[in-house]
Formats: sequence, C-alpha cells, structure tokens
Amino acid sequence: MARRRPLRSRKEMSDVTFDKFLAAGSGVVRPVPIEPMHDVAVLQYTGGTTGRSKGAMLTHRNIFANVLQCAEFFKGTFELGKERYLTVIPLFHVFAMTSGMNLAIYQGAENILLPRFELKEVLETIRDKQPTVFPGVPTMYVAITNTPGVEQYGISSIKTCNSGSAPMPLELMRDFEAKTGAVILEGYGLSEASPVTHCNPPFAARKPGTVGIGMPLTEYKVVDVATGTQELPPGEVGELIIRGPQVMKGYWNMPEETAAVLRDGWLYTGDLASIDEEGYVTIVDRKKDLIIAGGYNIYPREIEEVLYEHPAVREAAAVGVPDPYRGETVKAIIVLKEGMQASEEEIIAHCRKNLAAYKVPRIVEFRAELPKTNVGKILRRALREEASRSQ
Repeated sequence: MARRRPLRSRKEMSDVTFDKFLAAGSGVVRPVPIEPMHDVAVLQYTGGTTGRSKGAMLTHRNIFANVLQCAEFFKGTFELGKERYLTVIPLFHVFAMTSGMNLAIYQGAENILLPRFELKEVLETIRDKQPTVFPGVPTMYVAITNTPGVEQYGISSIKTCNSGSAPMPLELMRDFEAKTGAVILEGYGLSEASPVTHCNPPFAARKPGTVGIGMPLTEYKVVDVATGTQELPPGEVGELIIRGPQVMKGYWNMPEETAAVLRDGWLYTGDLASIDEEGYVTIVDRKKDLIIAGGYNIYPREIEEVLYEHPAVREAAAVGVPDPYRGETVKAIIVLKEGMQASEEEIIAHCRKNLAAYKVPRIVEFRAELPKTNVGKILRRALREEASRSQ
C-alpha cells in the first residue's frame, strides 16, 4: 500500500508577498505561440435555456473577427476615443464580453462598469456619467420603463441602446423610447457566434420587431425544419442558419452535439425565423419552445407580444403544458406592474380579442417574479418543466 506524503508543517511553509514573487522572476516575458484560426481563447458556456449547458469553443480569430464586424457596422455612429459604455451585464456573458468589453477596448472608449443591475444605481449613473452606449437585455428595459419619473435621468444621452440575449417585446420598445427619448437597436446573436450576427442598422431603416440585418461577412438564410437543406423564400418560417468568421470551432468534448449544429460550414441556430425581401430577420421562436396544441403550431413569442400590450402586465411568458385532449395547451405566466391588478378572466379576454382562438391561453398564473438566467433572460424551460411536474 502506497504511503501518503505527510502534510507540511506551518514552519515549512512561508508567506510570499506579491513584490517578492515578482522579484523572483527573470523579468523576461516569453510570448506564447498562438494559432488564431485554431487555438481556443474562450470556452463560452451557453445559457442552458433549452437544455444542458455546452462549452462553445471560441477561437482568437472568432472573438477578434466579431469585434471588427461590430466596429465596421457602427463606424458611422461611434467615435473612436469618445464613447462612454455603461456595462451592467456580467463580463463572463458572451453579449457583454463582445459588446460591452472588447468593442469598448478596441474603440478606446471609457467603460463604466457596475457589478450588477441595481435599478437606482443604474439610473443615477446614467444621470451623473451620461453614457453614450448601453448594451442591455429586455428585463433591464422593463425595469427602467416602469420607473416613475424616469425621464429626469437624461437617458437620451445614450446614442445606442443595444438590446440582445432575448426578444424585445414591441410594446416595451415603444414605451421605453417614448419615455426616455433614447432609441433601441435590437440585435441577435448566440454564444456559438461570439455572439453578434445581426442588428438593426444605424445607417439604414430600423424595423422594430426584427433583429435587423447581418454583420459584415456574415451569410445567413432560412431553411426548412425537416431536412435543413432547402432554402425558403422571403416571408416563410424555417430555421435560421449562419456562416461567418465569428462562428465557433465546436462544443468542448461534445462531438455529437457539434455535428448536429455545424453542418457544411453552417451553424444551425435552433431558432425559427423569417427573412424579408431586404434581408431583415424576424425571430419567431426557439424550435424547442414551439407549442403544438390540437395539431396547430403555436409560437410563444406571438402570445407574449399580446400579453405585454395589456396595461397591467410587467413581464410575461407563454409555455406549452401537457393536455390529455389537445396534446399541449397554452399557459401564460404573468408578473403584474406594481399597484395594478388583473384577473385570469381579464387576461384571457384580452388575448381573445387579439389572437386566434387556438392560441389563447387556457391557464393563467400570476407570480411575483419569473425565473431568469444570471443576465435576466426569462427561463421558459424552467416554467415548462414546473408545469409538467404539476400535471
């Protein structure tokens, strides 16, 4: 039996100051050889909103290419050395890594960093520091929009409010812009693409409800869901696929999952979308979030857009829950605005006025809050699993 090495006593160990540690070095820095095309810079773990989290292998080229793509896309809007970024999203999140950190560094911008989204602190920082760029997620815009007297904080100093990570409800966008004078440019990306692939352009028409057009050197198309091989014409819904220098090398130690999403150089996003004649992309929903009730395909985002139009609704999510007759039925989970009330019957009646009968929620649940990721993205998967367990 092998003998274990005895632990060293406290006398055998000595504390070393950082200065002493530095003095012990040779003073020579040897550069590490890097192959930017192949060497992994970041293992960017996916949010896990639809399943097990996976480590996207982003190479040095992937990350730098995405910074250059964004810089070129906004070159007529951002001035080198003069912008002030307000970064609240944690830097380990892929959206903040590129749009809040790397892009600011590349542009020589000032970066105002806050450790977390505390509404009062964010608003006071906007008032005092007058940032010009704000990368945010929809739940942040929800909180800001519903703050009484938000107009007094001078949010119009922000030239570009980027919204990403989750769909931006149209009603929320309208309310935010009307109250603050700031303009939101909604974009789209994913961990597997470093992450930015699309954005509404500052140099051309903005189309609210879309995620805009592709970044420079980004190819994209919508293909049929069944085979993923047939490109669909403008206006038809299928799976969005993307090809470009920002697309990952693959998933860490997950060859089967990699083969499923990287095919013939294309990244299969798992998002259902359509493209119009001018190349603007509308994200319809995640394939895994699709509700099939009585043989009909129902997209949760369409229901959520209607729910957000109700004056008492602060946040909303729609999920499919098991139903013995229809297969699935629609459930709406709602957080009401502070001081406001609404009944289940009132919410359903509102939906009946604005949705086809088969899309109307049969169940409405009110909550104080919705489950979210660490950057505020609503976790539909968690809500769906909760509903399934309770059946």
